[in-house]
Amino acid sequence: MSRVSVSKHPDGWQTKVAGNQRASKVCTTQAECREHGIGLAKKLGAEFTLHGENGRIREKNSYGNDPKSIKG
Repeated sequence: MSRVSVSKHPDGWQTKVAGNQRASKVCTTQAECREHGIGLAKKLGAEFTLHGENGRIREKNSYGNDPKSIKG
């Protein structure tokens, strides 16, 4: 499963797909990159992670290939 993350960048914030060297998008605000990152994660069926300024995970969600609920 692919991973899309939003983290700090020297020019503000970045949206990045795991495995890529360059950011998909660099934004001035975290909110702008969050919106772009969630859209990208939905498009790719990927896991989305939002990091705070200190690098800690603030939000995490999966947008694809979730296991079906199992009775029991």
